[in-house]
Amino acid sequence: MHSPRKRFGQHFLHDPKVIQRIIHAVAPRPEDELLEIGPGTGVLTEPLLGATGRLTAIEVDRDLAGHLEHRFAASGLHLLRGDILDFDFMRSPCERPWRVVGNLPYNLSTPLIFRLLAAGSALEDIHIMLQREVAERMAAGPHQRQYGRLSVMVGLSAVVEILFHVGPGAFRPPPKVESSVVRLRPRPQPSAPIPSLAQFSATVRIAFAQRRKTLRKIFSGRLREDDFARCGIAPQSRPENLSVADFACLSRCLSGTAVVTHNACG
Repeated sequence: MHSPRKRFGQHFLHDPKVIQRIIHAVAPRPEDELLEIGPGTGVLTEPLLGATGRLTAIEVDRDLAGHLEHRFAASGLHLLRGDILDFDFMRSPCERPWRVVGNLPYNLSTPLIFRLLAAGSALEDIHIMLQREVAERMAAGPHQRQYGRLSVMVGLSAVVEILFHVGPGAFRPPPKVESSVVRLRPRPQPSAPIPSLAQFSATVRIAFAQRRKTLRKIFSGRLREDDFARCGIAPQSRPENLSVADFACLSRCLSGTAVVTHNACG
């Protein structure tokens, strides 16, 4: 039995009921191009392969990769050894968008989510297990306690749905936190017009770095009172009060692309 390694943040799923719920949520089809992130001991790999007959998986742990290659040698598994953060999502074998499935290491979940969302139309959907706290931050809306930079960035690029929660006992070793299975559906276009992803991201980052301050103070010297007025935003508001569309409008004002249209920038 493979011993979980702390440096990879490994917690191996073993609960058959949870495994079945994930497969049911993914609902794999024979024509799908499936990409499994961190197949680990293969508990999801086997039913995914059974449904489609082929699967691409990427595993960073060499020992686990060797085990998987031996176990699924006669199957349609295409196993890659390496870091998912380096994976080129444009390399789909049949030029279909990927359907991504994975149990994410908690220490990599946020950067990996950003990496997945950056792939855009190269992904059809994403079904991932991650820390419940992170899942709730992703799905949060304005005025909610969990709402923050991750909520806004994910909301711009994808539709988020928390499918179900999973207790620590479903894993070996049990993590100290609860987990959640989340479905992300990348949007064909951003949910609001932005000047560029870099400008939008910078606007959101600056705002939430000083989230206890008012927008007037945060963007002092960068935004004018009429910028807030055109966006329909009260300058005394705080970042957690703004929608994705509000941040998009402010980013357009900051980039100099603001136009007065229906009382909003853009």
